[in-house]
Amino acid sequence: MLKGLAITPPVVGRISIGRIVEKNGKRLPAKDDQFTITTQVQTRDGWLLHPQDDVQRKVHGGDKLRAIDIQLPFNAPDLNLRAEYSYFDREDGRPICVGNGETCRRESNEGMQTMSCPSPDHCGFHNRDCKPYGRLYVVIGDQDELGTFVLRTTSYNSIRTLAARMRYFHAVSGGLLACMPLELRLRGKSTAQSFRTAIYYVDLVVASGTTLEDAIKEAQRRDARRKEAGFDQAALDEVAHYGFANGSFEESVEDVPAVVEEFFPDQQTDGATSEATSTTPTIPSLATKLKARTGQLATIEKRGVDASLN
Repeated sequence: MLKGLAITPPVVGRISIGRIVEKNGKRLPAKDDQFTITTQVQTRDGWLLHPQDDVQRKVHGGDKLRAIDIQLPFNAPDLNLRAEYSYFDREDGRPICVGNGETCRRESNEGMQTMSCPSPDHCGFHNRDCKPYGRLYVVIGDQDELGTFVLRTTSYNSIRTLAARMRYFHAVSGGLLACMPLELRLRGKSTAQSFRTAIYYVDLVVASGTTLEDAIKEAQRRDARRKEAGFDQAALDEVAHYGFANGSFEESVEDVPAVVEEFFPDQQTDGATSEATSTTPTIPSLATKLKARTGQLATIEKRGVDASLN
């Protein structure tokens, strides 16, 4: 295994509750009030829809997709939901510092260093740009039981709710989290911070029409079938754990630009997906700096031409 390369669950699609929109010539993140299931292919018009988007809409009905039938790939909650405080460089999108509130891994001139992590509110290192960042890996459908869909979020509400639910389901099922029939559900709430407007977050519940007791019994039956077939869930969890620990940062180089664009924009807007509005000025992006520099060079060149004509 290549050292320094995090081996994350194979991703076959994305789940989002937001989108990127064009506004005043800029690409900005915007909220949505429904799930969208996409492939990993992005065009100028946005991400291409995954076939499961249509399947789930037919299953749950309604005009908007607000519930998705899922299974979790691992029994260990912390393998399904990866969450930490993250700071990405605005110049090139590279992850610079990732921490858990106790310790962090930070890129520096001396290389990768392990330091204390007091959380963004009490950290003097770019605390205004550091925020919680979570990735939830789930299985949708039965076509590829080891292929996952990833839901990325910087929402405190989503991360806190998903973490709590998974630990509760893990406890009451006797550790059979990966065998429980579950459902992602979009919920709304309003707070003083949101100025009483609705914000949306992701919850995890047992499948529609199923009681908790029925879900536990189904998990026991599914676990028995898997063991009879030779499926080793404990070994899968162990391999996933080592894979995550193999690298300093889990996001791939190819995924980082899209992540930064959607979840770590240069300026918070009324459509930001972080469920909060910030009035703190931010560092100009690389594109903004290049555009300004190009304008300066054009002005200098024009002055030179005018001077030569005179």
